[in-house]
Amino acid sequence: MNKNLYQIFFDRFCTLENNICFDVPGQKNWSYKDVDILSSLFVSYLDSIGLKKGDRIISQTEKSVASIGLYLACLRMGVIFTPLNTSYTLSEVEYFIGNIEPKLFVCSPDNYQATSPIFEKYSVPNHRALGSSDDDPFLKEILELKENNIIENCSDDDTAAILFTSGTTGKSKGAMITHGNLSSNAFALKESWDFTENDTLLHALPTFHVHGLFVALHTAFLSASKIIFLEKFDIAEINKNLKNSTVMMGVPTFYSRLIGEKDLNKDLYKRMRLFISGSAPLTEKTFNEFKNKTGHSILERYGMTETGMITSNPLIGDRLEGTVGFPLPDIKIRISNNNKILSPNEKGIVEVKGPNVFKGYWRMEKKTKEEFTNDGFFITGDIGQIDNKGRLTLSGRSGDMIISGGFNVYPKEIEIILNTIDGIKESAVIGVKHEDFGECPIAILVSDNSDNTIESDFINSLLKESLAKYKIPKSYVWINSLPTNAMGKVQKKDLRFKYEKILLN
Repeated sequence: MNKNLYQIFFDRFCTLENNICFDVPGQKNWSYKDVDILSSLFVSYLDSIGLKKGDRIISQTEKSVASIGLYLACLRMGVIFTPLNTSYTLSEVEYFIGNIEPKLFVCSPDNYQATSPIFEKYSVPNHRALGSSDDDPFLKEILELKENNIIENCSDDDTAAILFTSGTTGKSKGAMITHGNLSSNAFALKESWDFTENDTLLHALPTFHVHGLFVALHTAFLSASKIIFLEKFDIAEINKNLKNSTVMMGVPTFYSRLIGEKDLNKDLYKRMRLFISGSAPLTEKTFNEFKNKTGHSILERYGMTETGMITSNPLIGDRLEGTVGFPLPDIKIRISNNNKILSPNEKGIVEVKGPNVFKGYWRMEKKTKEEFTNDGFFITGDIGQIDNKGRLTLSGRSGDMIISGGFNVYPKEIEIILNTIDGIKESAVIGVKHEDFGECPIAILVSDNSDNTIESDFINSLLKESLAKYKIPKSYVWINSLPTNAMGKVQKKDLRFKYEKILLN
């Protein structure tokens, strides 16, 4: 039986091939049949330049239906697909090319000339530019080819994609994601979120990331759902299209911006059945404000590049703010500390095992072995605790944990309280150097009103009601906005670099 992910998609949407797949505002609609044909035309191109199963390509392109057609063609052929963030610098791109050794590098037209020297340095056989418009020259060339409807026979263990982690502790690592990883996660999400062909997904996420490419699109493809495919998150476009959608997947920034809309109209949400948030922690403040203004409880879930989605709050049942829910079907999670499995409500490192977990890091066998336990659980590096009902609550990354005078301080525990204080829009707690305690927490704050900040003594008085003294930040720094990556995740490493000596001065 062919376990190729594209075969699985095709088997499910072929009876509904006339359903609209992509609705791109300002451009033509693409049916599932159109997308199937588009992917077969890209297969013809890839075949013409000699690519075969197991070869690798890199795509650093703007979001477009054409770029998804290229991805689907890679699935069909068993070619390994590596998407790159369009904001990566040339030096970062050079590292990825040297590491992956692609047979094809596809970039946006604006970057074609700049990347050409790298392409030549590493002897990449093929280098093309692909734009996002309907009249893109490369797309026009593709549309003139003959269809090649091959779907290569693949096993669950065949690598479908290599996605690079963010590299917060050194060079980025390429996680090898298999056809089986992707199909198992897609089925689990379709079941958990009850996706059908009657759904319309509002898609404003980038497609170089697990969230936008795998979680959102795969769930829709399995269901033959319609996808309103926005180039980016634009509040006007979101408001215009919400009334015609049933599901939206987003990052916390999407929801905080919607909350900030003065003319928030509940009528826009009448057809909506589900708002999903991920890729960065959703604050309880945002959860509650969104619920109060729209009547919708955002469904938060938890996943990683290496695992896809791990847990989800329930579709039917309580969605508790500050938690990321229960394990998805066929996935096991546990909490450990120093190789000891902890009991419910004890805080430690989250470990996960299941068909969703990646096969290892590309060309890093030693690192792969270090990241797995002897009994096959992947060590996520996230700190969390599981309650008596099996619900997971996260407390941040293990690398973010602060050890102050020998005591462990979990930043999220402090941030949760800070984010409830009127006048504080968002916060990030980091550890910085301290002469007596080794390191101590400080809080980086963003105000609700750029003209006002809150006295430190007042903040301290509120924190002292709930936190031990050693957890109270030693300093408060007010800035205009927190540094985030493309998925809205706060870049604490940048804050630590900037403020690491603030208590030593």
